Amino acid sequence: MKPRSAAFALALLAGTGLLTACGGGDKASGSSSGDDTTVKLGFFPNITHATALVGVQKGIFTKYLGKAPKTLTFNAGPAATEAIFSGAVDATYVGPNPAINAFVKSHGQAIKIISGAASGGAALIVKPSIKSAGDLRGKKIATPQLGNTQDVALRYWLKQQGLKTDKTGGGDVHVVPQDNSQTLQAFAQGQIDGAWVPEPYASRLILEDKGKKLVDEASLWPGGKFVITNLIVRTEFLKKHPDLVKKLLEAQVEATDYINSDKAGAEQAANTELASLTGKPLKQAALDATFKNVTFTNDPIASSLNASAQHAEAVGLLDHVDLKGIYDLGPLNEVLKSKGKPAVSES
Repeated sequence: MKPRSAAFALALLAGTGLLTACGGGDKASGSSSGDDTTVKLGFFPNITHATALVGVQKGIFTKYLGKAPKTLTFNAGPAATEAIFSGAVDATYVGPNPAINAFVKSHGQAIKIISGAASGGAALIVKPSIKSAGDLRGKKIATPQLGNTQDVALRYWLKQQGLKTDKTGGGDVHVVPQDNSQTLQAFAQGQIDGAWVPEPYASRLILEDKGKKLVDEASLWPGGKFVITNLIVRTEFLKKHPDLVKKLLEAQVEATDYINSDKAGAEQAANTELASLTGKPLKQAALDATFKNVTFTNDPIASSLNASAQHAEAVGLLDHVDLKGIYDLGPLNEVLKSKGKPAVSES
């Protein structure tokens, strides 16, 4: 059985109690920590989550955890963090803004960011007739979900351009949150004028539907570096199963190393896993373009997360918050030290 979709996750959160996510019901030899708990891991079928795609496809998580994790996939971060709250997943790859929202909603109690995963790989793609921000007035622009990382990025950028948005799709530019696969169809059919989306959807809009890149999000950040994917864990799970969390991080680090040392192998592994999740692999041109636009790193690039919180506050999606305590990078730095790698920082 393949991992369930975000729609299934939402059904579960409505109280069906039908979680049968796959990817690891079969027991292996058991983790060396002696903890036989099966880790429930969430991620998105996006190249910005290639660390998870590769880790699952290459058996890296199974290698360290002693058994394959049960996996659940999502379209965007808010659904993933709701699954964290419900206990449907123990850890999930997610963008910075949903991680911030989860931390704030739970008064700093529910989650910890334990690693970075990816930087870059998001862009505003529009119809070729749109030449500037001013041309977006009155247009419909899609994002993956209200309050997700790309949704915040779009609204903040539009605000900087003097264009207003609201949560209901009104304002100068009509923001239309929707599933990324739906965005591909809507753009091709002329139902929307553009989208601020992660990879591979940004490249697919260009290659398959003749879209034009109006804004590469990397151009808006110092040195082009900003976190697009973190690994977060339920605080309760971290406290109860610290050895398993450390092994999850060992897998995270090895998957990152594999991607950065063998791009061709990583592309193939990620694409194979994408095909199993979505029923269709990426074409080679889209695959090459997406991997070129994403940097895979264990560094959470904490400065950009703090800026993302300020951006969400500026567009009315978040009250002013204190993010002290959102990170627990101690286990990751232990793993990095054991492998002779430099430590990462919360600042």
